[in-house]
This record gives sequence, C-alpha cells and structure tokens, in this order.
Amino acid sequence: MTNDLNHAPSYSQKNSSLLKPGIQDERANTIYYLSKIFPLVLEKCDQQLKGSWTEMGLNPTKIKNPDIFPKISFGSWVGGDRDGHPFVTPSITQETLELHRKNALLLIKNQLFNLLVKLSISAITNPVPSSLSEVIESKAKELGLQGENAVKRNPYEPWRQYVSLLVTKLDNTFSNNFADSNSYYKSSKDLLNDLEFLRNILIENGMKGIAEDLLFPVERSVNCFGFHLAKLDIRQNSSFHDKAISQILKMNGEKDFDFDQWDEEKRVALLNKLIENHSPITDITVSCGAEADNLLDCYRVVRNHINQYGSEGIGSFIISMTRNLSDLLVVYFLMKETQLLNTNIRVVPLLETIEDLHNGPIILDEFLQHPVSQQRSVRIECKQEVMLGYSDSNKDGGTIASKWNLYKAEQELSEIGRKNNTQIYFFHGTGGTISRGGGKYHRFLESMPINTVNGTMKLTVQGETVAQQFGNPHTATYNLNAIASGVAKQTILGKHGLEKNKYPVEIMEFLSQKSFEHYRELIQTPGFIDFYSKATCIDVLERSKIGSRPARRTGKRTLNDLRAIPWVFSWNLSRLSITGWYGLGEALKLLKAEKPDAFENLKKSISDWAFLKFLIIQTETKLILSNKEVMNWYADLDENKTERAVFMTKIVTDYENSINLIEELFEEQSIHRRQGQFDNLKWRDDKLKILHRLHIKYLKQWREIPDESNTDKEKILTKLLSLVNSLSSGLKNTG
Repeated sequence: MTNDLNHAPSYSQKNSSLLKPGIQDERANTIYYLSKIFPLVLEKCDQQLKGSWTEMGLNPTKIKNPDIFPKISFGSWVGGDRDGHPFVTPSITQETLELHRKNALLLIKNQLFNLLVKLSISAITNPVPSSLSEVIESKAKELGLQGENAVKRNPYEPWRQYVSLLVTKLDNTFSNNFADSNSYYKSSKDLLNDLEFLRNILIENGMKGIAEDLLFPVERSVNCFGFHLAKLDIRQNSSFHDKAISQILKMNGEKDFDFDQWDEEKRVALLNKLIENHSPITDITVSCGAEADNLLDCYRVVRNHINQYGSEGIGSFIISMTRNLSDLLVVYFLMKETQLLNTNIRVVPLLETIEDLHNGPIILDEFLQHPVSQQRSVRIECKQEVMLGYSDSNKDGGTIASKWNLYKAEQELSEIGRKNNTQIYFFHGTGGTISRGGGKYHRFLESMPINTVNGTMKLTVQGETVAQQFGNPHTATYNLNAIASGVAKQTILGKHGLEKNKYPVEIMEFLSQKSFEHYRELIQTPGFIDFYSKATCIDVLERSKIGSRPARRTGKRTLNDLRAIPWVFSWNLSRLSITGWYGLGEALKLLKAEKPDAFENLKKSISDWAFLKFLIIQTETKLILSNKEVMNWYADLDENKTERAVFMTKIVTDYENSINLIEELFEEQSIHRRQGQFDNLKWRDDKLKILHRLHIKYLKQWREIPDESNTDKEKILTKLLSLVNSLSSGLKNTG
C-alpha cells in the first residue's frame, strides 16, 4: 500500500487553515498513520483472520505461524515524489529515509519492550533449554559490557534475558553504533531470525500460547515494517529526465545536445552506448545543470542510504509519462552513473494517458528484453512492477474509455510478462472517487481481469481518502481485510482458471470508443476552458492550502498542464461530476439505436461480468451524487449565456441519457436499487445546498476583486477554502 498524502492536513503550530502545508507537514501526517495507526490495525486484522479461520472449521495449527499470513507492506512517496514538485529536494529525500528508519526502530523497540515486560517465565519453576542458555551466553559476549548488564537485570529469567539482549542490539542499531558488526542488526531479517528462534524455543517447551499471543504481533510488525517503516518510492517526470540528459550531453561537449528532440532510435542508441561504458561521464565535483544535478544528487542520496542501511527502505524508481523505451533507459543510465545498477531497485513505467496505455505492452516487452533488464532479473526476482494512472487517463478520455483501456492494458501487460518469464504486478494509482479508480476495495479487485493479480497488488491511498478509510480503527481494519481477501480471491481464481464466461468485449469496445469521442468533442469545443474556469472553483483550488504540490505542473493555464486531482476535485465540488460519467449516456444511446441486439446482450452480461457491473454501479454513484439544480447554479457563474447554454445542453443531455439507460440496463429505477445511497444523500442534501449557495456567493465576490493584494480578497479566499473543505467532507466522494 502506498500512502500518498498530497492533500494531507497541516500540522503547523500556526493556524493550519491559513497556511499551505509543507513537505514536512505531509510527511509527519504520513508517519503518524504508518507508526501509530497501521500497527494496531494490522494486529486487529490478524486477530480477525485467526478467528474466521477457526470459525470455518479449518485446521487451527496452520494459522499459528506469522510467516504464512498475508504479506502486507507499506510505502510512501511523500518526500520522494518530485514529479512537478520543486520542494522535494535530495536533502528532503535523505531526511525522509532517516525519519522512516528512526520511527520503524522506535516502533519495534516499543513492541520488544512490551514483550519483555510480559514475558515473566521463571527458571526456578521451568526447565531452561540448553540451546537458550547457549545463545544468551553467546549474544552477551558479543555485546560486551552492554550484554553483561542486560543479563544481570533478570538473573532467573532467561527468556527475559534473551529479549533484553535483542533490545540492546536494537538500541545499537538505532544509535548507529556500528563499530562492532556483532553488536547491531544489519537488517530486519537478522532480528526476525532471533525472534523465530525464540518462537521455536517457546513452542518446543509447551508455551505455544505465549508464542501466539505475545510474540506473534512483534514478528508481524518486523515482517511488515522492517527497519524502514515504509518503502520510499522515487518518482520523476520523463520530460525532466530529458532536460537532465541534455545538460549532461552539453557538459560533455556534445554539439547536438537537445535530447528531447531526438527520435527514439537515436535516443536508445546513445543510452545503450552510455550504459555499456563502465566509466562515468558525470563528476560529483562538476555541475551539469539544475535538473541533472537534482537527479544525480537524489540518486546519490539513495546510494549512500543503501551503503549504510541496505535497500529495504527504498521503493521503486517511477517514471511519470512513460512514452517509450528510452524513458526507462534514461534511469538505467543515471543508476549506472551513481552505482545503483547492481541493486534490486525496480525501474517502473507509469502509463497515464490512453495513448500510453495502448503503447504500454510494446514498451514493456522491449524493456524486459533489454540486456540490462535481463541481467538484473535474478536480483529483482523476475518480477516487474507497472504503475497505472487512473486520473490522467480519465482526464484524457473520460471514465468509460479510461477504465476499459486500463482493463485491456492489464491483460496485455500480464501476457507480455508471461512471454518474458516475468511476473507482472500492478501499482494502481487510484484515488477516492470513480474518476480516479476509487470504490470498495474488494469490488475493485473483483473487477480486475483474471490472471493479472497473481498474489501481489500495490495501490495508492490519497488525500482525504486516507482519513476516511484508515482514520477509524474499525474502518481501517475492514478496508485492509478487503484488500487482502480481494487479492487472495483473485489469485485463486487465476490459478484455477475460473473465468469461463465469454464477456461482450466487442460491446465494451464500442462503448469505450463512442464515449471517448463524445468526451473529446466536449473538451475540444471552443470556450470549454473558459466555461470550466467559471463554473468550477479551479481558481480557488489553485490557491488552496490542501497540499504542498502546485496544482499545475509548469504553471501554464492549459488543460494538459493541469493536474488530474484538482481537475476531478473541481468538477465534483460543483456537482457537475462529468469526470465520473460523461460520455456513457451518448455511448449507450448509440448502442441501443445502432445495435439493439448488443444492448440486450449487455443487459444479460451486467450481472455476470464483475468488471462491467463495478463500472456501471460506480458511474451511477457519481450520477446520483450529481445534482441538476446545483449544476445550473454553478453554470450561471459563466455570464456568457450562449457559451453556458452550449455546454449545459451537452452536459445535462448526457446526464439524463446516462441515468435513464443505466436504469434500462438493470430493468429497475436506481431509487429502488440504490435506496441506501439515496437515503444517505437525502439526509445531507439540504445542508449541502446551503454550503453550495455560500460557495457560489463568495466565489462571485472574490472574482469581482481584481487586485490580488486586496486584504478583502484574501479574507474571502479564507472563507472559500473553508467551504471547499466542508463540501468535500459532506459529499464524501470528491477526489
């Protein structure tokens, strides 16, 4: 699980509603969840699994070993994600890695100390295994005076003595007391080996209950959090890499150094030559340029961390907007320059737009067959991570085309992996709403194509979704269990080949293409950006205090430059929510008119095909949360009546077509099928409308003041930001 808190609340000592959170604030929030919330949730999940296992009448002896429980690990890119984020510097990455390690060691030390307190087994009344005595003597000797003192504290309690020695060794690890290699833990695996020894001693001497109740949670925490708490992913945009390579080439005297202007064949040829050349062409004492120095310094931070602590705290190197093979080979070159090619760090393509999803299988195939990838395959266990972007593909082509192209890409990419004897696992860059891949975790996993999960899944939890899904221990336990059970179910289905139904793929292809065309026609209609800028509060979000990252990658006021998160967020706050459904109504209308038999076939398939049902239900949820009355309130913010009429006619028509035709597919009105959803919204709707009216009122006042330095404008902005927060909390499904 990756915990991406680009919209995390600020922990500043000043008024957090008036201050934009910094990286440090977001990082503190992330570490709080990782070190304080998830260890407790993990323990609750394990207890529930044990209880369910026994209740189902399964063999109880098979649920005692922590090694066989679901392998849950955590990750973050807060402090590592520099994609369009100028404030994530190499020093920030270094600080973050150190803080992750410090908090992980504190977490484990506290759990070991708790075990130490409760492990009250006396040598006077219990026989002491000779193997335990021998290990205590050996470890005490290795730790010198520290070991002697640890043993002296509990003279007649060898089990406590043993744990005291582990705590002492962990203290040396925490304080970087690395003078003697036997006095500290080189990795969490060494501590796990010591805990496993204790487990076996307890079980062999009739103390299974102590092993299961007291030791089990400690072993699980070390397994899941290690000495790193969460793996830190490093992400950067491919265009940033291109600038860096151009700077390096220029510094080396190349006349044609505009790397981003080269064709793919020329790019690959150069990178292959540079990678094969074992001598570095960069020098730590010489500056190449801002982008190149930033990248090389970041990679050197990672190299230094690995030299000191090992690689378990380092996640993947992710390349946003991966367009071709050379985008991935650039990272290999940079890794070669910083002596990282011999590590197990994965280089991960991030496929974001619909075009990238189409090209992804070709790019992956070339990448897996590259000599460097094949040399590294053993080190990275013949596994390849691929990140899928839900938000940008949605912004690019609408929700139906996005979801269908993601579905096809997962199938095709998995097949490429099998062809190359490599297990592909997906990093799903999802958000909280359907527009960004959200939904109930078990339903989300059920909707995946068979043979694409294969026991491993990675996903992002972002923004307000972190608190909504994991802020409450009971909700957090439910969601973590849903992820684990969903992965298990999909893996079993894949192994047994249980997907036998022939699904109407051709119909989905038709719906995807028609919805894509209709959506593109909308966003390419002249005046669209002007209407969008007035009918939503995107201008307010660009000044918001909800995240340290700028709303636009380069500051340009274009749709391409706008980040997908504020794009979705702004539409949903206006209750227009076109990112969740626009294009479906037109596509279904055309299907029914042009292919009536196919429309009837779709009706029959909707209950059998988990992907289709999940897609339509989630889309319908966004339609229910949309509100035609409120839509028109916000549309009225566009004073150009002709422009407003053009876009609202398109939006309302597709909205009504979508609702009516989805009801026709299910052969029942949504108000009868989705009673809970309607009741929930009905209870909130009057209150939400009050907030919407205030939001619109202050938007008008704020926009009427041209002077950005006007104090009244700043005061109104503060009110608007509070209303954005209130609406987001009330709608519960904004982004």
